[in-house]
Amino acid sequence: MPADVGGVVPLGPFSTVIDLREELNTAMEPLQRRTVLAISGAALTTLAATWAAGGGTMLAARQEGEKLVGQDTVTLLEKTSRELNTLPTEQRQHVPALLDAHLETVTNLIAHGRYDRPTRKRLHVLAASLAQTAAWHRFDQGHHTAAGKLWAAGLHSARATDDPDLGAAMLGDLAYQAAWRKDHTTAAGILQQALTRTQHPAARSLLNLRLARTLAAQGDKRPALRALAAAEHHLGASSTQPLPTWCAWMSEADLAVDSGQALLDLKDARRAHQLIGEGQTLLPSARAKTRGVFLTYEAASYLRLGEPERAAEAAREALQLSRRIGAPRCEQLARDLLPAFEPHLTAAGVPELIALAAV
Repeated sequence: MPADVGGVVPLGPFSTVIDLREELNTAMEPLQRRTVLAISGAALTTLAATWAAGGGTMLAARQEGEKLVGQDTVTLLEKTSRELNTLPTEQRQHVPALLDAHLETVTNLIAHGRYDRPTRKRLHVLAASLAQTAAWHRFDQGHHTAAGKLWAAGLHSARATDDPDLGAAMLGDLAYQAAWRKDHTTAAGILQQALTRTQHPAARSLLNLRLARTLAAQGDKRPALRALAAAEHHLGASSTQPLPTWCAWMSEADLAVDSGQALLDLKDARRAHQLIGEGQTLLPSARAKTRGVFLTYEAASYLRLGEPERAAEAAREALQLSRRIGAPRCEQLARDLLPAFEPHLTAAGVPELIALAAV
């Protein structure tokens, strides 16, 4: 069994199902024993550097196994997984066990089934996609170590497909998590490695936008602005390759709001507020979780502009929305704003916000 290094199974010369199984097993441990080793920033940066160096897995057929994995089985799993992955956030909170079961089924097929090379690739793409969705569910529930393990598991499977953009998806999410936890050094290191091999313009746009956010949070103004310019340049650029499903949601709304948040960190509050407002208007109503996050950014920008009443209104809406869709991570983001309201306890809406947060 591969050794855990800093809480994560390292990428070896061959990405095997043993690596995938190890990450999946340890991802489940916090729900059972809560003794799982947390993933260190150094381990994540090393993992990203190993991936960036290339040298993926040979996609060989598996001639020995308990049962032949037929095309109809894989097609059914792909269809069901696609439906699970695209459920609205408020519905996905009801089916985490179903997501886990599908991922376990696919992992078992990879480990024990017989299949040809195209089927092997389809199974690993499925495993990576399901691991990514399950990781986001864990992340939204505040189970950060389990989420990191699942994204790492997805990276192992993505490496077995020889699809660099799919691997970049897992690294981009690991970086997002690191930035969320204020580990911007790790986030920037992962994103810089991921960008060395990312190909599709939409994927490059998203990764550059996340890089801009984490650089801005560290006060690195010029690199952050360069990354924002790259994100804008790549968004919507033509490509001969199909749009990766994992970043198909990336839009002008995301670019505007995250650019605004980066500018807010860089002390350009007025321009930041303008961009955040524009992004909120452009965001589709179906993306409720993203709207909740954007509302907290809007509240923060109103506070910077000295408008606590409007800030309280946005923060209250964010808090209510995050509770409705079952996203404790987003609820905590709104709660983190509460200390900034303390100098404004007599402003309209602020006492109501404080009371709501206390419930």
